[in-house]
Order: sequence, then structure tokens, then C-alpha cells
Amino acid sequence: MAEPDPSHLGTEMHALVGELYPLCRSITGDGVRETLRILSRYAPLEVEEVPSGTPVLDWTVPLEWNIEDAWIKDAHGRRVVDFRASNLHVVSYSVPVRARLTLEELRPRLHTLPDRPEWIPYRTSYYREDWGFCLSQRQLDALPEGEYEVCIDSSLGPGHLTYGELVLPGETGEEILLSSHVCHPSLCDDNLSAMAVSIFLARHLSRDPRRRHTVRFLFAPGTIGAITWLARNRETVSRIRHGLTLVCLGDDRGFTYKRTLDGRAEIDTAVEHVLRESRREHEIVDYFPYGYDERQFNSPGFRLPVGSLMRGRHGQFPEYHTSADDLAFVSPSRLGEAFDTVRRVVEVLDANPTYRSLSPFGEPQLGRRGLYRAVGGEGLPDLELALLWVLSLSDGRHSLLSIAARSGLGIEVVRQAADLLAEHDLLAEV
Repeated sequence: MAEPDPSHLGTEMHALVGELYPLCRSITGDGVRETLRILSRYAPLEVEEVPSGTPVLDWTVPLEWNIEDAWIKDAHGRRVVDFRASNLHVVSYSVPVRARLTLEELRPRLHTLPDRPEWIPYRTSYYREDWGFCLSQRQLDALPEGEYEVCIDSSLGPGHLTYGELVLPGETGEEILLSSHVCHPSLCDDNLSAMAVSIFLARHLSRDPRRRHTVRFLFAPGTIGAITWLARNRETVSRIRHGLTLVCLGDDRGFTYKRTLDGRAEIDTAVEHVLRESRREHEIVDYFPYGYDERQFNSPGFRLPVGSLMRGRHGQFPEYHTSADDLAFVSPSRLGEAFDTVRRVVEVLDANPTYRSLSPFGEPQLGRRGLYRAVGGEGLPDLELALLWVLSLSDGRHSLLSIAARSGLGIEVVRQAADLLAEHDLLAEV
């Protein structure tokens, strides 16, 4: 299969982000369903609906929330805060409200960012019945004292939690999990960028059925979605060998990779290798129990080897969870780079067998097998060293990727060495 052009795909992904941007998503509701419907145009997702009230591990699937409209009107009937202008204006999961309040009475329910007076914050009230509005500090400062009419035309009642997944079968049942959360409204980096990268990768991989691993793409609401999926997929969990949560992949920062809890999993080695070989700016950080759904997958009862790939880190860039995380904040080129990085990680994991030496007692004679001549003919000075490293570490416990990391050689030359040794019956795949 021909390698995709990241720059061309970046433009397509940016257009998809723009299409999804206006939708009001939350942890349940029609915004999530419409998002999954649009993503399914690129690769066919299986959509699951889990009824409200369903016990899932230590949690319960919440009531479903939907919203039609919301506003604050001044004494002249003008909308001074308007949900139709930005769906960030309403605290997500706000209960229905129709009231007349003075500005003084309304103030405790108005959320702003005083240090960023032009931006609207993103706020939620998922698991307690409450309501509120978000607006810019500039808007708040412009409101005169007096009475205001308030309306939140929402519903909160029995319904479903919705998530989507796509499973691309491989030669083995061992799985690579790629997870993106789908619960944020009108935030392009967090998390539309990851949705776009993930669904485009799903489309790309679905065009070539040849792979060792089964690859599972999960699009679920943050926290409660991953918990619900884990509760309903106990048998599947045992097949997951590698995983990534994807988030904030479209901004102009370098990559950050957050390791698995163990920090020594194959996914850790694979991502670090790909980032190092790409020469793109990046940082590697150890696991910490805050962030996205990697903390659900790494929890003690599951201990799945799932790391997290991002650019801007949650809570550590000014635009995080604000209206400034808009379409101009993400770029086609950065989306293309992210697609290319995740694709290469999957390819490295999929082409990372473990071998055992069939001539383990001392070093086999390579000269009489023509392997030294192969080295000279190829003109690759590293290949002879790679042959020796592969023979030294092929004890059934070291993958090619771990050999590359240990030796400091590139994965390509290590794989070439293993192929040569296998052709001469010196290695067998475990």
C-alpha cells in the first residue's frame, strides 16, 4: 500500500474538524450521535447505546442530556448571551431553566476568565443537577445592573450513553487500541483533532487487510465512556497488548508522550522510537494519574499498557478548555504530522516480532552462509552489527524493537538483519 501524503490528509482532516466544530457534544446526547454519524462516512463505526441507569464498574450511566437553545436577555429583549453564537455559553449538562433574575442574583452562575477577557471558558456540571452560563469577561463587564430573563431549553432524562468503535481484524487476536474521547463541544484541539486523526487512520488501515495485530478504534465520552466500554468488554480487554489515548494533536507545540504506568511497555518503546527517528520536537513524561482515559485503562484491575500521545498538555496551555481552541488554533500541517506519527507507531508495533535463535550455542558462522558478503554488498555498515545484536538477544524474550532500543540501531536495519537470519534458518519467530 502506498504511503499516504500527510500534507494532503492534513487539509482533509482540518476540513472534518471544521464540520464537527459547531456540534454541541457532551457525555451523552444527540451531539455525540451526530458526531459518530459524520465519522462513519470515513470508516464504518459500530455504534453502541447503553441505557441510563446501567451499572458500569463503580459508576452508573447518567441521564441523557440534550439542549435546543439558551440565552440571557436584557430589559430590551436582546440576547446578551446566546447559545446559538457559541455552545460554550452554557455549562454542559445544565438543567432546564426559565427565570427572571437580577444581575446580582445571576452573577454566581456566570463563569468568565478575567485574565483572558475575550475568551469564553468551557465548564461542565455532569454529575450534579445545576445550571450556569459561560461568557467572556468583556461581555460580563458590559452588562448593566437590572433584571434579566434567563432560559435554558434543555432536557435531562432517561436515555442512553453512546459510543462508537471499529475493529480491523489482523492475523492474530492480539490488539492495538486507539482511543479518542468525543464529549467536548466546539473545542478543535481537545478533542476534534484526535477524532480526525483516528478516523483517517482507520480509513487508511482498512484499505490494506494485511496486518498481524487487530486494531481497535474507540470513540467514547471521556471517563464514563471508557468505564462503560471496559465494563462491557471484559473478554476483549485480555487481548489488548498495546494502546494509546489520542488528544490535542493539532496545535503548534511539539509532541508529548505520556508513558504507561509501568513505563517499560512495548508501546512506550515504539512511540519513543518513532518520535526520535522523526526528529520532530517532543518530550517524554512518566505516567501520572490525571488526564484522559489512559488512567482508566491503566487502573489496577485492568493494567492495560496504554500511553497517551498529545501536543499541548491538558491544563498547561492558555487555550485549553476555552473558546480560543477554535479552528484557527489547529493547522493542517500539524494534523498531518500527527497522522504520520500514529501510523508509524502502529506499523512499528505490527512489524515487531520476537525471535529465538535456532543456533544459540555460541555464535553461528555467518561467513559460510554468505551473510558477511550480504553486508558488504548492501553497503550498510550497521548491518553486520545488527546481525550480531539480533543473534545475541533472540532468546524468545526480546522483540526487534527492544533490540533496536538496546543497540541504538534503527528498527529498519534490525528488521533487515532478522530477515536475513531467518532466511538462513538461524531464527524462528516466537
